[in-house]
Amino acid sequence: MHPAFSVIFLTTLIGAGQGFFLALVTGQVYSLAKLLEPQDSLNFYALGSALALLLLVAGLFASFFHLGRPERAWRSVAGWRTSWLSREVIVLPLFMALVFCYGLLHYLGWTQPLFVIRGVISVDGSLILGVLGAVAAFALYGCTAMIYASVKFLEEWHSPLTVANFTLMGLASGFTLAAAFSAWSGIQLVGFFGTWAVIFTVMAAASRIISLRRNAGLKHKTTLQTAIGVRHPVIRQISQGFMGGSFNTREFFHGASDTTTRFVLWLFLLCAFLLPVILLAASYSMASPYLPFFAIVIQYLGLLAERWYFFVEAKHPQNLYYQSMA
Repeated sequence: MHPAFSVIFLTTLIGAGQGFFLALVTGQVYSLAKLLEPQDSLNFYALGSALALLLLVAGLFASFFHLGRPERAWRSVAGWRTSWLSREVIVLPLFMALVFCYGLLHYLGWTQPLFVIRGVISVDGSLILGVLGAVAAFALYGCTAMIYASVKFLEEWHSPLTVANFTLMGLASGFTLAAAFSAWSGIQLVGFFGTWAVIFTVMAAASRIISLRRNAGLKHKTTLQTAIGVRHPVIRQISQGFMGGSFNTREFFHGASDTTTRFVLWLFLLCAFLLPVILLAASYSMASPYLPFFAIVIQYLGLLAERWYFFVEAKHPQNLYYQSMA
């Protein structure tokens, strides 16, 4: 498939924004349970929510470059009964609204407890919005991933691993960003968020490597024989019906060489997984405020490469016919 950079930025930016918001809510729950020191509502939660919202808005903005008629984007919600894309279009603004309201309550200081759970966790309005936002974040991960995982004829995508990869990579980048944000803010939560970031990064690496091994061993169901209904073991294509390129060759094939795809594969394995773990681990011993920042920059560049490879990896059946053009 052709890797559209608008979609690459959309999925990686909103994924990181979702993960970062989940990190904020996780920190708040731990603080309310007295497992962490309480953090300042304005400087940490309100500012963090603004950063998460900025990532979501940037991802949404990038998506408009993928539309032929952006002014008709609102019509995409009409197919919510059957389309995962329509469901994503509904859940994304809902999640953004929850993030905005969560940050607004912290900005205004409206965090007085409403009730207490088992005498331990004081529940306020921001926590309720945070929990609702967390549910919406995971729903959005599912909707975004299922846009690709539900396409049965693209066998590289049609797997639960696609959902796992989108979710775990979003969590990994979000918690790494939270560690960098804590370091920048001077808040002593770098170790907390960094530990979770390492856990999610390792889980994402394991899931993605399993996916790579699965896809490498796929035996595609569609062949030239099944396409034309001829059982002869040897079929040689001698004509494509035209002399130049077309929408099919531009949109459903990447045009990259095997050398390029192999380079990008090793690049994202190194930058998205290995280097961030090393940098975060080093930040524990060196107490450097810069290492978490380098970790999220390198990891995000690795995620861009991973998402590019995700599209290139998928082999559209129509390329059996257009293979000589490709």
